[in-house]
Amino acid sequence: MSDFYPFLFDPLLKHYLWGGRNLEKLGRELPENTKVAESWEIAAHKDGMSIIKNGEYKGQTLGDLFSELGESLVGSNNQWALDRGKFPLLVKLIDANQSLSVQVHPDDGYAMTHEGNELGKFEMWVIIDAEPGAEIIYGFHEQIDKKTFREAVDNGTLGEFLHHIPIKKGDHICVPSRTIHAILEGALIAEIQQNSNTTYRVFDWNRLGDDGKPRELHLDKALDVINFTQVSASLPDVQTFRRGDGWTSERLCDNQYFTTERIRIENGGTYSGVCDGSTLEIWGVLSGGVEVNDIELDPVNFVLLPAALGPYTITVSDDSVLLRTFVR
Repeated sequence: MSDFYPFLFDPLLKHYLWGGRNLEKLGRELPENTKVAESWEIAAHKDGMSIIKNGEYKGQTLGDLFSELGESLVGSNNQWALDRGKFPLLVKLIDANQSLSVQVHPDDGYAMTHEGNELGKFEMWVIIDAEPGAEIIYGFHEQIDKKTFREAVDNGTLGEFLHHIPIKKGDHICVPSRTIHAILEGALIAEIQQNSNTTYRVFDWNRLGDDGKPRELHLDKALDVINFTQVSASLPDVQTFRRGDGWTSERLCDNQYFTTERIRIENGGTYSGVCDGSTLEIWGVLSGGVEVNDIELDPVNFVLLPAALGPYTITVSDDSVLLRTFVR
């Protein structure tokens, strides 16, 4: 176990038309005169592959690392990922400088049937920052059926049925597959999700892509998967889940694919854990000064602890807020 260590990665920048320059606030170095919509922090997908930037495996891709280390990297709780040969999770930062499209993601069964070896997409968001009045779209404010939905898309009245939720810094929400949703203008978000990049766009605000043409919509597939019973949702309550010496934990999202906790560590506090072979752990620093074993992390950055790492210790030099994601 002593041969393993916490892995850091170079961010992968994605240049979608709804992005901006706000990821510079989170320490990302952006190309000049370029809109950057997403920074893929930990990814092993055909659309983006992280490169390790520290230690013995520096320069190697996360995909190659997974192929080499297998269960020692992701843990026995990720047997389905080992069987499919696909790293289980993807972590990204999102700059909604403009509103994202109204969209839906399929579940595993539909994705594997219609999208080759792709997975469905269960995701969760933590709001890092939000402008006054920022909102998300999440489900419907009243129940409708497929026929009514399609008619609303065709006649331009879909917005009358979509449910808006105000958001602010520190909020979070879990977004199961089959949820109609959109991140609207003015939000900076950390997203933790299944390792998938399958999105069915329903409405894109009548925008034109970089080629001057409307971006592709996927209405038929979206109608196959949308959960029309998701009505009048609200942000989840947050309650302390665990306490330790100088730290507290809130469980934000818990599902079959991952569990995410928000852990607050007071200045001078210490969090000790063990990667015992059952699961990897992904830690994200949202605020404060943090060391994971002997690796320093500033906000906003993420680190991957391999399942076979063994004991680890997190110390802080200031009051700090972190995200811990693992697979139960």
